[in-house]
Amino acid sequence: MVSRKMNPERKIYGTYSNRDFNNPVPEFEFPEEGMASRAAYEMIHEELKLDGIPELNLATFVTTYMEPEAKNLYMENAHKNFIDSFEYPQIKKEETRIVNILSRLYNAPEGKDFTGTSTIGSSESIMLALLAHKWNWKSKMEALKKDTSKPNIVFGADTHVVWDKFAKYFDVEARVVPLDANTKVVDPEKLIENVDENTIAVGAVLGTTFTGAFDDVKRINSLLEELKSKKGLDIPIHVDAASAGFITPFIEPELEWDFRLSHVKSINVSGHKFGLVYPGIGWLLFKDKADLPDDLVFYVNYLGDDMPTYTLNFSKSAANIAPQYYNIIRLGKSGYRNIAENIMKNAKYLADKIGEFPELEVVSRAEHIPVVTFRQKKAGSYTLFDLSAAIRSYGWIVPAYSLPDNAKDTVLMRVVVREGFSRDLADIFLENLQQSMERLSGKGIEKSKISSRRGHAVS
Repeated sequence: MVSRKMNPERKIYGTYSNRDFNNPVPEFEFPEEGMASRAAYEMIHEELKLDGIPELNLATFVTTYMEPEAKNLYMENAHKNFIDSFEYPQIKKEETRIVNILSRLYNAPEGKDFTGTSTIGSSESIMLALLAHKWNWKSKMEALKKDTSKPNIVFGADTHVVWDKFAKYFDVEARVVPLDANTKVVDPEKLIENVDENTIAVGAVLGTTFTGAFDDVKRINSLLEELKSKKGLDIPIHVDAASAGFITPFIEPELEWDFRLSHVKSINVSGHKFGLVYPGIGWLLFKDKADLPDDLVFYVNYLGDDMPTYTLNFSKSAANIAPQYYNIIRLGKSGYRNIAENIMKNAKYLADKIGEFPELEVVSRAEHIPVVTFRQKKAGSYTLFDLSAAIRSYGWIVPAYSLPDNAKDTVLMRVVVREGFSRDLADIFLENLQQSMERLSGKGIEKSKISSRRGHAVS
């Protein structure tokens, strides 16, 4: 997040911590003196109680529960710098195991020399994947003695904001295809219409932030195969499977979206979403080592050994790697499948019950991933932005947002059902949702003045 300049005169006044110190702490300047450890802890601990309750945060896809053993592994490895694989070789071995396990889960052909890396999340994974595709495109164009000054990338308006960031940061033209107003996903034919010889990659999303819907990756692949046959353009697909990568292989293994498709060259997935690990951990996988240009991989030896690295950052904690490997060997395919099936059942139950409210219409019914979205059937005395603020009074965090172009007049609320969202919690949520609508209808609460700002949905 970007932080702004603040008034250095502001002070923080403690509560229980006043037993240990009497003077307030400067909020935006380095204090001259320290304080007792208990006082510092209490001051911060009390302030952070004002945050939302993670278990009631239905906006986020991010994991809020790990088993005690996974937590232990998290803490036992938090102080290790993952990049320092010379001193910590075993944690690097676990990363290698996970890259292999996930690559095979996503049907990487054994005849290819697949490769990959851990990241701090899918945003970094996507940046790195698209940077590799840009480099490959540039090398190809240089070999043909063609202009390399105008690369473009084609993706739908249903993508995460990181796709726009990549285009801006790395000077690539973003060709953003509007959503189909009916399906709320991008039309594959419209995507391919925007492809030309300067296209570094086509983006596809398996589980959009806005509705949880899937782009038709197989159809996009077929159209690119036709384009290659007719015009000789060989354009790679990057699949953003941040949300679905730990769901779809277990409950829809027959769905073809992964390395089984000829043009799918790279995939990202978030371990800290349905991979069931605390943030931040992501994974980037390439179908073939050739898809990751050698000159983007740096080798450093100032930590004791000659180590290859392909990341945007350098140092990071090893805390998330061990819990990811723990979940994989602890749960196995059957365990992940059981969890996925259970949260999908709870999501469908929630969708059915929300559909019974006369004021609301369900848009997404957890067709592929446990995401439920809904809208108002007609304009009334309050908006969904008001409803989002009203239900917050019960502790629930449920976002309201507008869809992108071509559907921007559609305002939705979204619930992400995670492992800790039980059937009992669903019933409590439904009761609070009904109470919130009744209060907003004039039975005891002033309508929220929350701004109906439009932008990217929270993920």
